[in-house]
Amino acid sequence: MSLMLKGVAKSVGGASHIYPTDLEVGSGLTVLLGHTLAGKTTLMRIIAGLDTPSSGRVYHNDRDVTDLPLRRRKVAMVYQQFINYPSFTVYDNIASPLKLAKLDKAEADRRVRETAELLRIDNYLQRLPSELSGGQQQRVAIARALVKEADLLLFDEPLVNLDYKLREELRQEMTRIFSERKAIAIYATTEPGEALLLGGTTVVMDRGRVLQSGPSLEVYRRPVNVRTAEVFSDPRINTASAAIADGRVQLGATAFSLPAGMAPLAAGEYIVALRAGHLRLERRDPEDVCLAARVELSEVSGSETFIHVRHGNVRWIVHQPGVHSYRSDDEVKVFFSPDQLFAFDSNGELRHTPFAAAA
Repeated sequence: MSLMLKGVAKSVGGASHIYPTDLEVGSGLTVLLGHTLAGKTTLMRIIAGLDTPSSGRVYHNDRDVTDLPLRRRKVAMVYQQFINYPSFTVYDNIASPLKLAKLDKAEADRRVRETAELLRIDNYLQRLPSELSGGQQQRVAIARALVKEADLLLFDEPLVNLDYKLREELRQEMTRIFSERKAIAIYATTEPGEALLLGGTTVVMDRGRVLQSGPSLEVYRRPVNVRTAEVFSDPRINTASAAIADGRVQLGATAFSLPAGMAPLAAGEYIVALRAGHLRLERRDPEDVCLAARVELSEVSGSETFIHVRHGNVRWIVHQPGVHSYRSDDEVKVFFSPDQLFAFDSNGELRHTPFAAAA
């Protein structure tokens, strides 16, 4: 199975929502990762046939489907909201697309029961949606999409309205389902962690453009530019201007030896970057770099603390496990291993990653 976009673009009232995009997707899971208004939903609607591109063509299994209406495509879509028929039982909700397709009753019954079992809602088939939890209602919506046995499954941030525990539970279920079904599955999310947990391929989008696509872990480890690294980090990756000369790195008011992995870089101005989880408030290694900093803000989120610090003109976020109390203007020492640094040139293009190239 294959999905191919060739020069697909979308403009509304003279404003570009999707810039010309070439993209090829095969069977299995592909994650569209990007912030709100990155263009994920617009691209998915074009793929589904709900919208027509302003230019370019869409091919599904080598067939041009650009002008083919949704009802004539083998596609199913799941949205953020729990879109279920309130007066239908769970069974009838799941069966509804099969009834519209006038599928044989025995075959429809088999599909409904198998899909409900797959999503672990087979004990609720005679209940109404109002009698279910939010997570169970979203399982019903997902089951209704899967039961069609479509070649193309589209999920537009389907877990965003669920609480943390339900999101984690359904992510695990969906990873299993994607691995078992032979279809193209495209899953949109704003969360980098979700892209990594789901695995597969990630397509990073920003302001209507595809920045990079590839195996999720490889894109995370080797972002082609600063913007991709920022989108694929939560919180956003820390960046700062730095100068490299004579085997040293000058970062703000602090200078340190150039790590071995960055030795091939020519002298000059760079943007260095470090993910928040690689900054610490204690030294772990004699080679750690120490930055004298002041706290600007401390945010406790569940069992994590995000500490915003300033070192001269450098402002970074430290991600610390556990609950920590810091006041504005507290003096702290921030440590990191120089081996964890990314380096980008003055145009923002990747020149060094702390991760070895994939074998």
